Formats: sequence, structure tokens, C-alpha cells
Amino acid sequence: MGLFDFIKSAGKALGIGGEDEPPSAEDLKKELDSHDLGTENVTIEVDGDKAIVKGSVEDQTAFEKMIVAVGNTLGISKVETDVAVPDEKDPVFHTVQKGDTLWAIATKAYGNGAKYNAIFEANKPMLKHPDRIYPGQVLRIPPDA
Repeated sequence: MGLFDFIKSAGKALGIGGEDEPPSAEDLKKELDSHDLGTENVTIEVDGDKAIVKGSVEDQTAFEKMIVAVGNTLGISKVETDVAVPDEKDPVFHTVQKGDTLWAIATKAYGNGAKYNAIFEANKPMLKHPDRIYPGQVLRIPPDA
């Protein structure tokens, strides 16, 4: 079981409420399923501004993308997981700061900014373009290849 922190006031708005109102569990699940990440066997509950995800996924990539997809939602500040993952490892995440670029993040993570595309690819389909990241967004950082 893991607990991951996010910024409640940053992320995609799913419902009609503002940042003080978290999305419903149904809206979160619908958003998660829209990414086609292999998360059919997970359920989501919402307790205040915490999303609780339970079930199983096929691999570490699906697990990490699931956390990012749910956590980068307006109104969610924590994602708690109770998810079975084959060969689970501790995920590595980066919270985008003002002025960050994928190049700068790759330089910090790998010592080489030219590896920014690995971070971009690791965060698809939630990221649509490598230049469109925002402060408060949490990105997964894959192992250096």
C-alpha cells in the first residue's frame, strides 16, 4: 500500500465543482478508463480529497500511470493505493515547478536533458505535448534506459 501526494489546486477539472470539491469516484474512474492504461481491475473511492485505488494492474507502468492520472485531478491531494502489481518497485515522481521543462527535469533525473523524450513517453497519454506541462503537475520518471 502506498500514499502519494499531489497538489489539490492543480490538475484536470472533471466535475462542475471547484478545487474545494473533489470529483466523484465515478468521474475519476471514467477519466482513468479513458486513458486505456490496463486499469480495468481497479476500483476508486473518494474520501475527502483523497482517492483510494484498489485492485490489480498488469505491470509497474500501468501502476505508475494510474497514480499520475488519478492524482493530477483538480480536488485530489492524495492517492492511496492497495493495488497488486507484479514485481512492484517504488515509483519515482517529479512535481513540476514554475519554470520547469522536460529538458530540465531530464537533466536532474538522468544528467542528460536530451533524454526528455523518455519522460514525455512515460507520461502519455496524459501528456499530449512535451512543452505543455504546468506547475503542480506530477510526472512519472521512468528508470534511465
